[in-house]
Amino acid sequence: MSGRASTERLSRLLAMVPYLLRHQGIPLEEAAGHFGISTEQLVHDLELLFVCGTPGHLPDDLIDARWESGRVYLSNADPLARPSRLAVDEAVALLVGLRTLAQVPGLHDREALDGALAKLSRAAGEAAGAAAAAASAVAVDVRVDDRDPRGQEVAAQVLAAAQTALRENRRLHLRYLVPSRDERTERDVDPMRLVSVEGRWYLEGWCHRAEGVRLFRVDRIEEAQLLDADGTPPPQAASRDVDADLFRPSPDDVVVTLDLAPRAAWVADYYPVESVTEPGEDAWAEAASRVRLRTADTRWVRRLLLRLGAGARVVDPPELAVDVRGAAVRALEAYARHQPGEQPG
Repeated sequence: MSGRASTERLSRLLAMVPYLLRHQGIPLEEAAGHFGISTEQLVHDLELLFVCGTPGHLPDDLIDARWESGRVYLSNADPLARPSRLAVDEAVALLVGLRTLAQVPGLHDREALDGALAKLSRAAGEAAGAAAAAASAVAVDVRVDDRDPRGQEVAAQVLAAAQTALRENRRLHLRYLVPSRDERTERDVDPMRLVSVEGRWYLEGWCHRAEGVRLFRVDRIEEAQLLDADGTPPPQAASRDVDADLFRPSPDDVVVTLDLAPRAAWVADYYPVESVTEPGEDAWAEAASRVRLRTADTRWVRRLLLRLGAGARVVDPPELAVDVRGAAVRALEAYARHQPGEQPG
């Protein structure tokens, strides 16, 4: 079992014990549904609880779990039934996180957020004051796009429209920039959820143009218009695991490796790259980073490299480097032909 799966299971078991103690005799299916797992997984968890307990590991020290009748009964687990108390650092982290979330426009239920802050502040006691001091000291600033103030305003409007569409089950009409093809597209989307991955917001929804589930990066949505049409996604629409599968490259994609100068470092933030590493020993003198990306069409990469000029170099594939060099030469020749009294050198 992976570390992440083990952590998730431990968290579930710690939540399961007090729940089952309060719901003695609950049917297996109902308990499994409450925790979002199968009945088979629930039985595996109960089998593990059956050999857990306080030090000593004598029969009276272990949790007594019974489920043979199709209903779950738990006993001898009172120590785990008591609610956990937050440490000061845990309370501070939660409170700072909630205050940070409060600054994200159009993305939350303000009443619910204020209620959670108030309850946590009361429960945390003195830690609430520490959290307020920490939040003031670090001057938390939430931005959706840190390059363009107008982009922040547009992204905030998009987030607000998406939140409304989710709440009211309405369809959205998007104007979306697709960097991999360097084009703007118009599409109708049935929104499924808003999700944050590595500091960026994405709208997941059923795209009627693609007839499938797609992720739209919020800072690339240039306009989001609420429609009166029903925005309920079709039954086959299933959310993807964004932690493990944010992008789904095709085996036919071309792998491109670029060395970037400091002035071109923004490329790694704006485009979906697989990795960003230190320049290799074979890097040219100005290189500050090396990025690796996949694409089904290198034409947009060629246009990007022409735009970057001396700010980037192609490491691989070599044919792309030849193509970019040829395009640059042709552009310079065309420019020279249109300059009166000058000849191409």
